[in-house]
Amino acid sequence: MEFTTGGRLEVRISAADVGKRVSVRRLNDTPGSPERFTDVVGVLTSWEGGVVRITRRNGETVAFPETALVAGKTVPAAPARRRGPAATARELQETAARGWPAPDTEPLGGWTLRAAGGFTARANSVLPLGDCGLPVDEAVDRICAWYAARGLPARVQVTTGDPGADERLDAELARRGWTGERYALMRTAPLAPLADTPAGTGRVLLTREPDEAWLAAYGRTGSDPGAVRAVLTGGPSVWFATVPGEEPGDEPAAIGRCVVDGRWAGFAALHVSPARRRQGLGSLIMARLAEQALSEGASAAYLQVEEDNGGALALYDELGFTTHHAYHYRREPSR
Repeated sequence: MEFTTGGRLEVRISAADVGKRVSVRRLNDTPGSPERFTDVVGVLTSWEGGVVRITRRNGETVAFPETALVAGKTVPAAPARRRGPAATARELQETAARGWPAPDTEPLGGWTLRAAGGFTARANSVLPLGDCGLPVDEAVDRICAWYAARGLPARVQVTTGDPGADERLDAELARRGWTGERYALMRTAPLAPLADTPAGTGRVLLTREPDEAWLAAYGRTGSDPGAVRAVLTGGPSVWFATVPGEEPGDEPAAIGRCVVDGRWAGFAALHVSPARRRQGLGSLIMARLAEQALSEGASAAYLQVEEDNGGALALYDELGFTTHHAYHYRREPSR
């Protein structure tokens, strides 16, 4: 990897290059390593608060202080690899929005304002697909007023389906003081292998509605139970999976949710009781839901996971999920 011009190391990237593929060299902080530098290639996910984050092709995110950066440059996008189902970022984001629908929405040109009483960032943020049809100043004012009327902070999910547009939108919101948060990955996988995944023992119950035990295990009830239920049960064909506890009245050993939408099966809310972890129950839930989705004609799987959730990422790696694209949110400055 060559960084030098006339023998000098050069840093030729900045926060303005967020969203681009970069190659960097940084000081190596690995204890006991004889190497002074280490190199990273991937998408520059963020550069805020003196911390640089780069997401590699395998979904791993490397974070380090900007003071450790000794060289860097933008590089051409990696050749597309057909490791997972073919899809555009826009198709996946539209599918994911249908599978986790906010009960309160309003269009703003090609953008959609979404609210669900504060239950999850996905259901309480603007999805900016296409052109909002307004100058940026007017659009920002409209968005802030709409969320303020609902007692919520304004958020924008920075995923437009166009990397160049993502970069411009993110930079514009950052310039206005909107804070980056909730850095996440959209991951995909072929569906059929999930149903064949070896799993732990236990029976899985499938229902169309979450019962009180499922909701208690999920734990994210929010301040508006009606909005929570509307999001969870919304979608074309929704299933809730439960591995019952060992004794009557015990909390569920594991839960999960799947929404089937055409060729896509979207997985969410996977949770295993701490006392029952490392028994294959997460894989068991995924396998049973995948089997149901296959019976309805789906062929591809997707899920969304925050990039710092190491345990979930490890499980999804084992199940064959790969990262399709990264996204995050921008939140308005505190009033």
